[in-house]
Amino acid sequence: MLRLYDFELSGSCYKIRLFLNILGLDYVKVEVDFINKEHKSDRYTALNPFGEIPIFEDGTLRLRDAQAILVYLAKKYDQTNQWYPEDAESAARISQWLATGGGEIMNSAGARLVKILNYPLDLEKLQAGANRVFKILDDHLADKEWLELGHPTIADIACFPYTAMAGEGGIDLTPYPNVLKWIERIKRLPNFIPMPGIPAIAD
Repeated sequence: MLRLYDFELSGSCYKIRLFLNILGLDYVKVEVDFINKEHKSDRYTALNPFGEIPIFEDGTLRLRDAQAILVYLAKKYDQTNQWYPEDAESAARISQWLATGGGEIMNSAGARLVKILNYPLDLEKLQAGANRVFKILDDHLADKEWLELGHPTIADIACFPYTAMAGEGGIDLTPYPNVLKWIERIKRLPNFIPMPGIPAIAD
């Protein structure tokens, strides 16, 4: 039984929902009241001492961190072996972007927390950090459709949500046309699902 401890508005949780849907996997969703900090309660710190979501379970296995969960799902359930290939070079190229998705791009997530939930964070610093990484991302995508390997991988899934929702943090993506095209390509993947703040493409 696959189980995801989830918050609908979390981009990190959405990464997992999106990839589960792309892989066609059934799972049980456990809603977590992030607004009222249920993830910081004793119940949830018993599951993840860091007090963060998502938390993912597959039978007796329990994992934290969205990027680690993406790796696990790709390794165990991707029959095509395209989302996180076995060879060392491919895995390393993808892992660079997994680190970015859980690192620098989270500046955009922080800006969104300030704008939406009034978190007491330095909005200007977060927006500047996000714009820096989006410029790097835009330059990287200038001559390619996907972050690595010429096809979609979990690198794209890891970096997608908080890039696509940058506007909710007061960050304009207009200066990054290659990023905008990449966002549209991801939305056209088979079994793509939207979330609040990331609408599907209207056909």
